[in-house]
Amino acid sequence: NDTSAQRPASVLKVLTAAAALSVLGPTYQITTSVDAGSPPGTIALVGQGDATLSSVSHSVYAGAPTLATLASKAVAAYNLNPANAGVPISHVVLDSTYWDPNDNWDTSVPRTEQTGGYLSESTALLVDGDRQNPAAQVSPRSTDPVTAAGNAFVQALKAADPTITTVSLTTGAAENGAAVLATVQSQPVSTLVKQMLTQSDNTLAEMLARIVSVKQNLGGTGGSIQQSTMTALGKYGLDTSGLTIEDGSGESDESLITPLFMSKFMSLVSTKALGLQYLAAGIPAVGKYYAKGGVMVSAYTLSGYTTAADGTGESFTFFAEGPGITSAAQPALAALANAAYTCGKNITNY
Repeated sequence: NDTSAQRPASVLKVLTAAAALSVLGPTYQITTSVDAGSPPGTIALVGQGDATLSSVSHSVYAGAPTLATLASKAVAAYNLNPANAGVPISHVVLDSTYWDPNDNWDTSVPRTEQTGGYLSESTALLVDGDRQNPAAQVSPRSTDPVTAAGNAFVQALKAADPTITTVSLTTGAAENGAAVLATVQSQPVSTLVKQMLTQSDNTLAEMLARIVSVKQNLGGTGGSIQQSTMTALGKYGLDTSGLTIEDGSGESDESLITPLFMSKFMSLVSTKALGLQYLAAGIPAVGKYYAKGGVMVSAYTLSGYTTAADGTGESFTFFAEGPGITSAAQPALAALANAAYTCGKNITNY
């Protein structure tokens, strides 16, 4: 059934990574800024989709920018303005309008993924991937990541300036043409892609997919991910007809990919051409092969490549899908991948 489109689960993240590298490039960094506001005492925290922005010094995202750095820079710049003399920061506008703040969840994904700690809402402003525990990959997420980010930022502001006591929060947009007081930037996309793949991070995948859409002037909407990702994948020269890309993470049952396409794409990844060396760096090594796996209810997936025992380059994709499929599929898929290594050219000469 190699041409039958099936649920890829987290294998889809490989395509999200490729889209990000195609459109954003490996050196692109996501900026979070603090803008001046009016009247004095007001500033705006402006997000552009950096899920890694952190409230702590060591989170699940190594090397992530921190709210402490952003707040310290913002306070210093705010206090340099004579118009703000004697007026401490007392109000923060939370700006998550990089895309529609209300378009933040794919209804084909169960909300249990949020409460169970696997996926946050996709808002352009959030901190630590909206985890309750910033150091845990799987950690329950809130129902209001924008306000949670604002509360964390207020704590950072108070730590940076003891004269700041009471700070109110509102959601909205920063003033047009407002001066930028401070910025921090994420790790480059080459690093984010690696983190997303090695940790199978759903939130980071969804945020990258939204940013790719914004950069293609498609608004960052959930409904635009199909078009934006397919367009981005055009760089790699493969036939994408028949693919349905509902989301960036593979959490949706409505994303459908053919095993044949994934094998062809993994063959291309193995060449590390067209910038795909950054993607290859995030594909986990498992014994004698490199592969990305995925898990959903009644679906276990594995796609990767190997240099076989006889020196033959082989790519492979195995999807175990349907009623009755359980976790027993995982060792079976691994056995198939190991067999690809053992058999080498005997597979293609069958």
